[in-house]
Amino acid sequence: MPRVSVAAGARLHFGFQNLSLAHERLYGALGVGIDDPAVEVVAEPAEDVSVEMADHGAEPRSHGVADASTPDAPTPDAPTPDALADIRRYASDACSLLDVPGVSIDVRTTIPRHVGLGSGTQLALATVAAVARSYDGEPAVRDHAPRLGRGGRSGVGVAAFEDGGFVLDVGHPTSRFTTHRPETGEWTVPAVAARHPIPDDWRFLLVLPDAEPGRNGDDEDRSIRAAVERADPDVADRIAGIVTRRVLPAIVEGRADAFGEAVADVGRLNGAWYADEQGGVYRPPVGGIVASLSDAPAIYGAGQSSWGPAVYGVTDATHAAAALEAGEAALEAAGVDGTVRIVAGRNQGARIEPRRNR
Repeated sequence: MPRVSVAAGARLHFGFQNLSLAHERLYGALGVGIDDPAVEVVAEPAEDVSVEMADHGAEPRSHGVADASTPDAPTPDAPTPDALADIRRYASDACSLLDVPGVSIDVRTTIPRHVGLGSGTQLALATVAAVARSYDGEPAVRDHAPRLGRGGRSGVGVAAFEDGGFVLDVGHPTSRFTTHRPETGEWTVPAVAARHPIPDDWRFLLVLPDAEPGRNGDDEDRSIRAAVERADPDVADRIAGIVTRRVLPAIVEGRADAFGEAVADVGRLNGAWYADEQGGVYRPPVGGIVASLSDAPAIYGAGQSSWGPAVYGVTDATHAAAALEAGEAALEAAGVDGTVRIVAGRNQGARIEPRRNR
């Protein structure tokens, strides 16, 4: 059987439509797929499970935009020991789910863990898709995601893996909410309510400050439950108006300025729900970075992706170089180190293809 390569981009998470138990549906996420950073794994059948870091010197890759408007083309994100451990766990779970003996996986690139870019979901889905295809099976990532512990609240990561683009999901019936996290696999991934391609000339500034990881695992579950139990339903009503009257028209009409302003407002309102959990509307040091970017003419709207510390800014190809400078200036003003890059939206799902050469 051929070796199989699976590559998938990260995602930006702008927030949820509702966290209040007073409304009929809970969550309902919106976000976009982006080209970079990305995960890429290469798999082939084996008698047991092995996961290794591929030789980066043999074939360097870049998943981002590299043109005159993006002076600093991104470079691959090398796998860390923690990322390799995650993939090893997902590979073992995937082999059990698919009832196959094992898999050998070379990890070429990964998405930084726990920074708000959806690394866990993309790693899990890339791994299960690679295992399935290496045995000539269908990836069926939406079906497998819950068994891998993914897609329990937001469906953006799964939908971005499937088809990319801008995604709005339907969330879950509020009646399903309990104070205890459901057992792994006892949920379905929220269906896609709306999906639209991201215009080709749009760009996203991505600022990754050197800061503590965002909430994840049990800490994330506790924080979400606490936020839900005290969420103001009026905030959800305001977000609903922004999504229907501003976000969706802007993406359909290709107006980056209107889209950026709208998703930034969604993020600020989400931050009001999380303020007690993360120390403010944005977690430190994101607030200062967002404030700096909001004053930059090249940035149409800025916010925190998921629990951060990743910060996004909406811009376009014409203003990409100025947006990059604004990102660097924002880090300097906040007094923190970090990285800045310009990335394009991703309007396709994960790339899954045979790979016969080593």
